[in-house]
Amino acid sequence: MAFEIPSDLNPDLVALAWMIGSWEGSGKSSYPGTEDLDFGQRIDFSHNGGSYLHYLSQTYEVGPDGQPVRPLSMETGFWRPQRDASIEVVMTNPEGWVEVWYGNIQGAKIELRTDAVVRTASAPDYTAGHRLYGNVESDLLWTFDRAADGQPIQSYQWGRLRRIS
Repeated sequence: MAFEIPSDLNPDLVALAWMIGSWEGSGKSSYPGTEDLDFGQRIDFSHNGGSYLHYLSQTYEVGPDGQPVRPLSMETGFWRPQRDASIEVVMTNPEGWVEVWYGNIQGAKIELRTDAVVRTASAPDYTAGHRLYGNVESDLLWTFDRAADGQPIQSYQWGRLRRIS
């Protein structure tokens, strides 16, 4: 599905215009000490005229028919592109952490690294992350490497989503 740059898009968001909309697909998770997992995912990027995108990602277990069975996780936040092609992202997760990410935008590729991960007392041990997002063959591909549970930063999750709107 092709996309159009919205006429009311804040000029600061042009570099992220390809992300705006809803995306659905599947992903995988693999990390030491956890069971490998296949999951479904929906990501929504929206704007309200401000100089940021609102981000909402939801993952879910899928049944044999491919339909969602139960929620797995969510995260939400704000993507704030800067005029020098850098980007600042703030995300929150219901498991009890907030992340501050810094990175850069290179065309249809975005690379992010955590500057800070702040956890509540009951949150899992998660200390650092590295993410890539890209538009490949009109799909949204992403990877998430993380350091958690005393492990060094390494591959954790990845997915491929297609634009649905």
